[in-house]
Amino acid sequence: MNAQLISSSPTDKSLFDAKILELQKLNVSEMDNSVVDIGKSFLDTPYVEKTLEIGDTETLVVNLRGFDCTTYVENVLAFGLLLQNNQTDFEGFTKNLETIRYRNSVLDGYPSRLHYFTEWIRNNEQKGLVKNITVELDGIETNKSINFMGTHRALYPFLKDDENYEAIQAVEIELAKESLCILPQDKIESKEHLIQSGDIIALATSIKGLDVTHTGFAIKQNGRIHLLHASSSGSVRITEEPLVDYLKKIKSNIGIIVARPTLLSP
Repeated sequence: MNAQLISSSPTDKSLFDAKILELQKLNVSEMDNSVVDIGKSFLDTPYVEKTLEIGDTETLVVNLRGFDCTTYVENVLAFGLLLQNNQTDFEGFTKNLETIRYRNSVLDGYPSRLHYFTEWIRNNEQKGLVKNITVELDGIETNKSINFMGTHRALYPFLKDDENYEAIQAVEIELAKESLCILPQDKIESKEHLIQSGDIIALATSIKGLDVTHTGFAIKQNGRIHLLHASSSGSVRITEEPLVDYLKKIKSNIGIIVARPTLLSP
């Protein structure tokens, strides 16, 4: 990663240093679940959308001041990998972010970012960072055209560039060859006992051309699975109601995809 490809502020570097000190005090060897403990350490961090859409060219954006749902998951995993490898340096953290955020771990322009979360899961499974366990939960295979970006070009500033646009269309053609496995909303409660705290929960959607609309981490409270996530209603928080009830309020939700981080427990 070249230094000029990283976009971060002195504030983000200070927040990184403070987070490392905070996590070291937690003592990773004593964590019940490193993903959840790191995730909870960001509670009340503001929700900020489109933090990665800055500048004229794709850079590795480090923003610890605010997250959208995906950057929250990515940053938690990046810190988790850092602790797992007994590292504390900012360079190691940025390398982890690049590994998680980009196809085959390499930032090579806007189209190399894993924009669709099902591809994010698939590519990070190939890297050995997560395991998609939706099939094990009796998820159902389904075929759906994933082409929202290509059919909504005006919503994405980077797609004004014809080369980016054509590259994204090529990605979508490849995605069309893959089926999706989704645990339907009406089956989640019966499989809830198989979901662990720290599992990544991706919310599958009926919206045409989209695979996933939101993501976060499972967290068990009072025997039920809730969602620890960067909520568009304000900040990083835990849903008051169990995941099953939370999803019923989302009109477009058709179920979930579940991926288990390999660093789930120390």
